Amino acid sequence: MSERDLLGHTGWADRFSAHPRQSCQNTALETAQKRQRLTLEMTDLTAGYVDIELLAEPRLVVEPGVAARVSAIATPVLQGMGYRLVRIKISGEAGCTVQIMAERPDGSMHIEDCEAISRALSPVLDVADPIDRAYRLEISSPGIDRPLVRRSDFERFAGHLVKIEMAVAHQGRKRFRGTLAGVEGNAVRLHRDDAKSDEESDILLLMEEIAEARLVLTDELIAESMRRGKAAERELKRNLGLEPPPAPHADNRKTGPAKKPVPNKTNQHRLAAARARRGETDPDRGD
Repeated sequence: MSERDLLGHTGWADRFSAHPRQSCQNTALETAQKRQRLTLEMTDLTAGYVDIELLAEPRLVVEPGVAARVSAIATPVLQGMGYRLVRIKISGEAGCTVQIMAERPDGSMHIEDCEAISRALSPVLDVADPIDRAYRLEISSPGIDRPLVRRSDFERFAGHLVKIEMAVAHQGRKRFRGTLAGVEGNAVRLHRDDAKSDEESDILLLMEEIAEARLVLTDELIAESMRRGKAAERELKRNLGLEPPPAPHADNRKTGPAKKPVPNKTNQHRLAAARARRGETDPDRGD
């Protein structure tokens, strides 16, 4: 595993698994029934609290063609498990590779999540058969320099550097780079760092016209990603009851004011000792 993978730059990726095209001829009804049954059998909600609104938030940046067919199959499976689809990319790498990028609603993602998604999604894709050739399935996290595909993504990463490519030209150009300055209505405000002297530095880009938006890897982004990762890990441990036990000395800490030790050299003690030496009985104790 490379250093880029350890940093999360390219995201954690699950193992590749080959998916040959289905040779059997199923009717549309049989395929739909099998797909529904497999979806119900293979999916399960993730442990802990899931923000339903974030989970159901639609993507603003979507894929066309074959990737859209894969998206229609994968999305309900992922949501049933408590994950959100981020992006689907189909490439010619190693013949054909289908990369499905997913995350929890809070943006976290672990290797175990990738494995769970792969186990649940593989048989569903085998039955639905959205691709007409053999392919390898790759499940990964969005990574640090992640795509921004939802409104909440643009809100969450305000203040960070991004690259945006438009599907529809804005002021005669399609590619922009700058710092996210928040969301206003249905548009993203961008403070450009590539603006020429005769161009506006602050612009509004309609989210529905964005073809692709991605964070740019910076020291600030890496630091924030590490903070988010640690916070998500602590929250997961709390939800699973895996918080570490308190330090051994924690239970011995005093909760109130310290009691003064009882002195053993008082006048009463000296008199009692003298009577004991003479064989006399302590009058307070009796016989």
